[in-house]
Amino acid sequence: MLLPLLAASDYGIAVAIVVLFGMFLIVGWVIVQGTRAQLEWRKLVDRGDVNAITTLVGDEIDHWKTKRMPKGTDPAIWHGVQSAELLAADSEGVRISATAEARYALVDGVRREVSSALQEGMRVSAKLADMVMYDIPNAKLGHVQIDVYTSYRDDAGSGQRCILSTDCRREVAEVVEWDELDAEEVVRMLGGRFLLDDHGNPLPIDPNATTTGVPAAFYKDD
Repeated sequence: MLLPLLAASDYGIAVAIVVLFGMFLIVGWVIVQGTRAQLEWRKLVDRGDVNAITTLVGDEIDHWKTKRMPKGTDPAIWHGVQSAELLAADSEGVRISATAEARYALVDGVRREVSSALQEGMRVSAKLADMVMYDIPNAKLGHVQIDVYTSYRDDAGSGQRCILSTDCRREVAEVVEWDELDAEEVVRMLGGRFLLDDHGNPLPIDPNATTTGVPAAFYKDD
């Protein structure tokens, strides 16, 4: 039986169809494999796999360090986000650290503090809590503890000390009106801990101290 002869243009069309079909199969296979991989990551996190949680969160934090600052984000806050480091992970969530420094500006010809290290730390904490809770692909965490450090000088010398520790729990995060509240109000709802001296300056705190987990648990020096 003789096969019908095809014109040159017909052969071109046939080849193009075969190539397109092949590309369709390859793209479909990649999409299916990617979806399966994401589902597997989610299952591991749901089972409390610490290695999976560490990998997902660690990779995303590393990504933030090189990511372009989102439009509309305060540069000081984004600098704090990019300072984040993963300290530990457990089956329910993670603990990270970040840095924040007081901001100064020229006021009436004199450089003055316009935002304290604690205020900046609250802004960084609120932003990080939001990002860790909702922006890390395939990782729905139960909590994130954020310890904010700042430059500190006392009789023991100079270095970075923790001035704010916030353990954000998902059940609390889900009722926070992130776009409506300012950073201090968010940290208050999440139960941030800090200590002030008689002049309202932040003092070093122990980030490992046991907390009650009750929102708005603030501590002030009497």
